[in-house]
Amino acid sequence: MTVTEGTQRRHQVLESGARTYARSLPVVPVRARGLTVEAADGRRYLDCLSGAGTLPLGHNHPVVLEAVRGVLDSGAPLDVLGVATPVEDAFVAELIGTLPTGLARHARVEFCGPAAQDAVDAALRLVRTATGRSGILAFTGARHGTTPDTAHPAGPPRPAATADTVRLPYPQDYRCPFGIGGPRGAELAARWTESLLDDPLSGLPRPAGMIVEAVQGEGGVLPAPDGWLRRMRHITADRSLPLIADETHTGVGRTGAFWAVQHSGVTPDVMVLSEAVGGSLPLSAVVYHDDLADGTPADRTPGPRGNQLAMAAGAATLAYVRENGLAERAAALGARMLDRLRSLTGALPCVGEVRGRGLMIGVELVRDGEREAGGGDVRGGGDAVPGGGPGAGRACGGRDPVPRARAHTDGRTTSAVGAVAAPASGTASPVASPSSVRALSAPRPAAPELAAAVQRECLRRGLIVGLGGRHGGVVRLLPPLTITDEQATAVLDRLADAVQAAALRTPSEEAL
Repeated sequence: MTVTEGTQRRHQVLESGARTYARSLPVVPVRARGLTVEAADGRRYLDCLSGAGTLPLGHNHPVVLEAVRGVLDSGAPLDVLGVATPVEDAFVAELIGTLPTGLARHARVEFCGPAAQDAVDAALRLVRTATGRSGILAFTGARHGTTPDTAHPAGPPRPAATADTVRLPYPQDYRCPFGIGGPRGAELAARWTESLLDDPLSGLPRPAGMIVEAVQGEGGVLPAPDGWLRRMRHITADRSLPLIADETHTGVGRTGAFWAVQHSGVTPDVMVLSEAVGGSLPLSAVVYHDDLADGTPADRTPGPRGNQLAMAAGAATLAYVRENGLAERAAALGARMLDRLRSLTGALPCVGEVRGRGLMIGVELVRDGEREAGGGDVRGGGDAVPGGGPGAGRACGGRDPVPRARAHTDGRTTSAVGAVAAPASGTASPVASPSSVRALSAPRPAAPELAAAVQRECLRRGLIVGLGGRHGGVVRLLPPLTITDEQATAVLDRLADAVQAAALRTPSEEAL
């Protein structure tokens, strides 16, 4: 039995069945640096999961290792219960310098237990204490933390009459809850929220606050329209409701701004920070406006919250991202990657939509209508995808479905099998804005089995990707902000090839 087989077998027998990544990613990593992971069997992978977004600088970045070694060599305590230390002071100073200006001038920082769930719990306790109310407004598709507790938005909502959490429609194009998408869909979502709050017969007691993601992560990589997010800020401010921005998946430059709310110019009352903020080590915190401070000493956050190694790694990571303009690079490179991936929506009907912001990218896979109707492999003459051009009517089983190049009106060219194309000379760089293309007027059902097959095909090609979305049908890319242009090209080559291969496989072939 090999080291890999033995480790995996013990993992399956001894560890919890709740483990999800271990089931879908049977890799035993032994070394890693940047984007690259080396497994015990000698295989090398490009890691575009990045610890579910916890590694903004990739694996074992030199500045992170140096910061951690500095604490270890200093003889300082490795964990303290919230008492002041030079390491914490340096982290807080660096953090405050990155915040939206309106919040930075009045910010308080509360460290929590190490998990994102701890920060979410602390943020909700904070607004409930400040307002004296208990209800929370959240949005469909959101997963704030992981504990399925009906007292907060992490789990499924209870009936509206008894729920502490009320779910509101989150605007999106491809699966718009109102069936129209675009600005009109976002407008209807905002009006729904206003009506629920202002209608005396809506049945909604006055809530304690609203929690929102500027880009939904687990919900399927859905960027909120900037105008809609500003509308949520006005709605909450006009009604004296604290607005909580959950930056767990979106923070530290990933979306093309240091914090995702900065795209829209929104200043929230509370920010939930976790994952990337610890620079690859477990750390979470809540930053809030001092108007919400009740002045009563209280330990709202039980559990370890003074991890000095994580604070040192976090401070080094925040500084490196800021000093090297990695958020701006994520905006430009992410736009080019999205541009190239969009060619798949015209060439492969099983790709419903490509969307994202910065280096937070999602590819939603859907059922192939022709394959379902006619059965077997369809080689041509299928349903045309709007705007797909020649070959767009081919089903996912067609030959060479990915076009070699695609012209754009702004002079840029993207290739589905070549390099990530930069803007043509003299043209403006891609704008960091929510990027989505409406592939179909009536979206096909999600294809979680196909998404899982694509993930397996990616592994065969040395690429690690994640899955998510409401139905588990979205392939998620979360590469480190340090990814090079050449590495980005390799990632997209492997992903495009994996999608085509997975679509060609029959269920019996996949089982082999």
